Amino acid sequence: MLLRLFTLSAVWYGSFAAASGLVPGQIKNLVTFGDSYSDVNAAADGGTVWPTYAAGYANVSLFPFAKAGATCSNNITLRPFPSVFESQLPAYFAEKSNGTLRKLSPEDTLYTLWIGTNDVGANGLLTGHGAPGASLVDTVGCAIDWVKVLYSSGARNFLFQNMVPLQNTVLYSVDSYLNHYWTLERNTTEWNVFMSEITRTGNRLQELMLRALAPSLKDAHLGFFDSYSLFEDMIAHPTSYLNGTAPLNVTGCVHSCVYQLNESTADTGACTIVNGTDRDSFMWYDELHPSEQTDRNIAKEIAAVIEGKENRWTTWLA
Repeated sequence: MLLRLFTLSAVWYGSFAAASGLVPGQIKNLVTFGDSYSDVNAAADGGTVWPTYAAGYANVSLFPFAKAGATCSNNITLRPFPSVFESQLPAYFAEKSNGTLRKLSPEDTLYTLWIGTNDVGANGLLTGHGAPGASLVDTVGCAIDWVKVLYSSGARNFLFQNMVPLQNTVLYSVDSYLNHYWTLERNTTEWNVFMSEITRTGNRLQELMLRALAPSLKDAHLGFFDSYSLFEDMIAHPTSYLNGTAPLNVTGCVHSCVYQLNESTADTGACTIVNGTDRDSFMWYDELHPSEQTDRNIAKEIAAVIEGKENRWTTWLA
């Protein structure tokens, strides 16, 4: 019996190992969903965000729907921002229906989703601001539903980007300070440990749920882009990714604003801003967002996926 279970397990995993990626020259269009990490208008990296770079590197047309502050669903994590399910997907389908969005062929269009940072963070699951009973299972399950909804509408090429190691951002580090994203006192060590656990667990849940979904996606390509491991590699080997004129820095940020607690309220303190080519020495732009140089690195990797090249950070599940 044990031998049979082992054999079935090996066959199950082996089926994914055989999954192939995109064909070179296949993708002509890139459609992005997510939060400020992918919002081309918010410029949360202080410059140009990765989708614009990726579309340029791979020479494809970009159709961006990601919005800053977003979660997967406002019915799970209560935030007053345009979530994927209540805003971004409806906007996509509305533009598709009224002709604002040109007709995109399923064969040559890649859909990406990068979500989770706001779902699990401050004013999200971390601080108990989810809907009653909401958990990590719900936020991850919502992201998986994004694939299902678009697949049902005819989409066939997907790239699912997992969460980065948020515990390494300034906001969630042990040595964090009061800043724009959180102005109240908190136990920074507790936040750091919890964020490490929740990102690792959430990413593993994502992968397992996607693997379970993949067999039902007939004629589809489903890629799992391991943002977490890419960011860990940037931290471990900054000289391979950062090229600014200041000492390389993976713990601080380009734009830092320290808030001071004053009679139970936080007032804006002094801000430090790095300028010029020194900016490209930093992994983080501010207390929560990647720098423009980091976004260039992300774009380079995703452009390789778009171009049908083998990519170290991408696993094809279907």
